[in-house]
Amino acid sequence: MANVDKSMTIRQVLEVNRGTAQIMMGFGMHCLGCPHASMETLEEAGVTHGIDVEEMVRQINVFLEGKQA
Repeated sequence: MANVDKSMTIRQVLEVNRGTAQIMMGFGMHCLGCPHASMETLEEAGVTHGIDVEEMVRQINVFLEGKQA
């Protein structure tokens, strides 16, 4: 499975694994189902929400690595 990166849209990340929603919501991204989610990248959402995108992406990838086992 490919790693998630900040250039991916929110929708793409959710399609990799729906469990990533909990991580994104933990960073204050509560509008994962809104129309922007299908075209907004993690980096763009990070700017909008004042999120440390690098840390969020790191946590998502750690989560996904654990799910592969």
